[in-house]
Amino acid sequence: GVEQTGTSCVAEFLVGFPVHYALSTNSRPYRRTATNSRLSSSTTTMIKSKALLSRTCLFKESRSFSEYRRSLSTKLEPIKMSFTSYESAADGGQKPPIIIMHGLFGCKSNWNSLSKSLHNMTRRKVITVDARNHGDSPHTLEQSYQLMAEDVKYLMEDLGVKKASLIGHSMGGRTMMYLAVIYPELVESLIPVDISPINSKEVSDIQSIIDVLRGVNLDINGPISKVRKLADEHMKSSIESPVLRQFLLTNLIEVDRKYQWRINIESINVNFKNNLAVFPPVQSTYNGQTYFIGGGDSLFLKPSDHEAIKQIFPSVKFDYIPGAGHWLHAEKPQEFLKLVSQFLATV
Repeated sequence: GVEQTGTSCVAEFLVGFPVHYALSTNSRPYRRTATNSRLSSSTTTMIKSKALLSRTCLFKESRSFSEYRRSLSTKLEPIKMSFTSYESAADGGQKPPIIIMHGLFGCKSNWNSLSKSLHNMTRRKVITVDARNHGDSPHTLEQSYQLMAEDVKYLMEDLGVKKASLIGHSMGGRTMMYLAVIYPELVESLIPVDISPINSKEVSDIQSIIDVLRGVNLDINGPISKVRKLADEHMKSSIESPVLRQFLLTNLIEVDRKYQWRINIESINVNFKNNLAVFPPVQSTYNGQTYFIGGGDSLFLKPSDHEAIKQIFPSVKFDYIPGAGHWLHAEKPQEFLKLVSQFLATV
């Protein structure tokens, strides 16, 4: 077993493992917490966690909303993301680490079991992160792919990582794409998961999910099970999939006897249309090895986008996992791990 300390991230619903590694939420930067876990009889892996809170990026009573928003709008101000690291003495540090970012409404613990498997298969250090306004990372008024790319760059600098292989699902995939184009010297290879830099109706339609979450009444007395049930009933008419509803409800938490969303739903709502639904314009290309993996049943990565994608990522290849939807890494984990590990073995 693994000793759990601090405040845990959202339950790892999508990959079927509800228990995961908790994080220290001490706000003092650079304080490290580490937990040992035997992942197999032959490998002892260090799982390190940080919940690093940036004092400059949290709300400050002394500054008005407009002042704070304006300061972030004119400057790319990174935050210290919460992250978990999977590594062992056998890694040797010869290959660059893998950094993984989840999608919208998710968190790093969605990738717990996949990260452990990927670490064991590749013998590389694997770092999973919580994007701003998600999981255990700070809440900020601004959210954009430019800012999230700066957050990843900031983490790499903090950890002394000179180069990494990047994996990102959906929103995380676009973040990693942007980072690769703007800072190609930091990126060994790139794996966007079921997402395209080409704007689409599928991405824009996510606004309806945001609207549903904002409409849920959380001012209810009673156990969290009761609140979850009522929230599920509220969402049922708009979100047909029970799997998607349960995934979204893993973001429901209790703080000081009140219920709230762990994600910063108001910031996500304000920034979605102009900053998240659209990929920012780029003037350059990322020429490193790039591997787009899509779900065979998903519409987020269309074959008709391939030629336009090649204009930004000339060294690209595409694969689709048959029978998988948008959460292909959770629906078909073994197939996904095989494709990723085979690709990483070639870079």
